[in-house]
Amino acid sequence: MSKIKVDTIEGSTGTTITVPSGQTLTVTDGIAATNLSGTIADARLPTVPVAKGGTGLTSLGTANQVVAVNSSANALEFQDAGSGGIAQVKQTVKTNSQVISSTSDVDIMSIAITPTNSSHKVLVSWSVNASSNDHAALFVVRGSTTIYLGDASGSRLRCAHGFYGDNQADMIQTYSGSFLDSPNTTSATTYYIKGRTPASSSHDLYINRSRNDLDRVQNQRTASHITVMEVTV
Repeated sequence: MSKIKVDTIEGSTGTTITVPSGQTLTVTDGIAATNLSGTIADARLPTVPVAKGGTGLTSLGTANQVVAVNSSANALEFQDAGSGGIAQVKQTVKTNSQVISSTSDVDIMSIAITPTNSSHKVLVSWSVNASSNDHAALFVVRGSTTIYLGDASGSRLRCAHGFYGDNQADMIQTYSGSFLDSPNTTSATTYYIKGRTPASSSHDLYINRSRNDLDRVQNQRTASHITVMEVTV
C-alpha cells in the first residue's frame, strides 16, 4: 500500500479536485464540520434523530396531520389533529313576527348544515321570543325527528319549551336552549324550531311580538335565532 504525505492538494488546472468514478475517498476520522462547505445531495443526507434536534421521520404524513410524541414516549409520529374544534357555524335570524293558531306543529325558523364527518356532532342553539294568551309549546326538530324532549310520563306534552300565556298582554318572553345532537350523517340536515297551541285555535302563539302588538313604544317587536355548529369531537 502506497502512502502520500502532503500538506496541500491542488488541482493542476482549475480549482476542483475530482475522485474518479468507481473510486471511494475514505477519511478515517471524519472531516470536521468547520472544514465542510458546499451542498450535499438529498439522497446523501441522513435521517436526523430526535436526540440531534430532528424528527427521526423519513416520510410525510397525510393532509392535516400533526407531528406528535407516540404513546410509548420514545419517538415522534404523524397523528390526526386533536379533536374538539368547530368545523363550521351557520345561523338563521328571524326578524318578522308570526302568529300561530294551530294544534299541529308550525315552522318558525330553520337552518341546514352538511356535516363533513358522520362521527361529528352538531351543537344546536336557539332563542325564541314569544308570547301567548293560553298554553303553547316550542319544539326542536332534526329533519322529521323531534329532539330535546322531556320524558314520556303520562299524558304530558313532550316539548322543548312549554308555557302558559301571561296576563300581561304587552309582555314578550325569551325561550332558549342548546342541544348537542348526533345526526350520524354527511348529508344535508335541516334543524327546525316549531310551535303549536295545544288548546283550541282561538288561543294563539305570537312570535317576535306581544299579544297586543299595538302601534306604540311599549309593544315591542324583536328577533329570534337558531344556530348550528359542527363539532369535531
